[in-house]
Amino acid sequence: MSYHSIQEILQNCKDKSLLFWETILEDDINSRNISRESSMNKMQSLWDAMLLAGSTYDKKAHSASGLVGGDGGLMEEYYMTNDSLCGNFISKAIAQALQMGESNACMKRIVAAPTAGACGVLPAVLLPLFREKGILSSKIIEALYVAAGIGQIIAQRAYIAGALGGCQAEIGSASAMAAGALVHIKGGDSDQIANSVAMALKNLLGLVCDPVAGLVEVPCVKRNVIGAVNALAAADMALAGIRSKIPADQVIDAMKEVGDSMDASLRETGKGGVAGTPKAQEIVSKLLNKSDH
Repeated sequence: MSYHSIQEILQNCKDKSLLFWETILEDDINSRNISRESSMNKMQSLWDAMLLAGSTYDKKAHSASGLVGGDGGLMEEYYMTNDSLCGNFISKAIAQALQMGESNACMKRIVAAPTAGACGVLPAVLLPLFREKGILSSKIIEALYVAAGIGQIIAQRAYIAGALGGCQAEIGSASAMAAGALVHIKGGDSDQIANSVAMALKNLLGLVCDPVAGLVEVPCVKRNVIGAVNALAAADMALAGIRSKIPADQVIDAMKEVGDSMDASLRETGKGGVAGTPKAQEIVSKLLNKSDH
């Protein structure tokens, strides 16, 4: 990618009178020396994969460890038969986030956006919009370019891997990507996209990566829910005209600084945080005993 900051993207949008997604599409075409059709076909294939993953969830499937499975089905049953506190749309986003995260843990096909551990955030907000709100696939494709551009800037300036920057780099980045995508879908401008990115990432700054038994299951799957709901809130705030006091690029830089400061036990090693609790250690012992037999 030729851009190294959100600000550079915003400036290009202004200079060329382009939308955020058009700037990213243009950059993809130029960077990879491909046609517009080839670029958009690739993005369509990613959206098709998200749709397939969302439609093939199996609530009876459990991961090999037994730690993950069925919660997405429980959430779906809950919102269909109860007056949920979050309301219908957010409840569907919660269920979708759980389902996608569980599918990943069960070795089903997913789209890493930007990582497998954070694969539930973008689909959690995009699939309900597509299914329930009648958002066209073409608009979703545009939004995916927005998300991709945001993710690439974060990857360049900071991290998208939990092993390097903690879960803020995975769920936090995914949430920022989803927030920007949502703002585009709802007709927001490039500045509003940038503000949603800053707010979404700030809200998850400092989130550690502490997978129990080193597996991308607990607490990873449920954190996809938080990433999705946070993205919805950040997008709505930006669309309301609320601005982040700290620019998006500076928030991304702060995320890198925080990640660099994290102890190794809090960066996907499965040693600190909830991974270091007595219950987590009990789970590890059981899994080890199971593997010995």
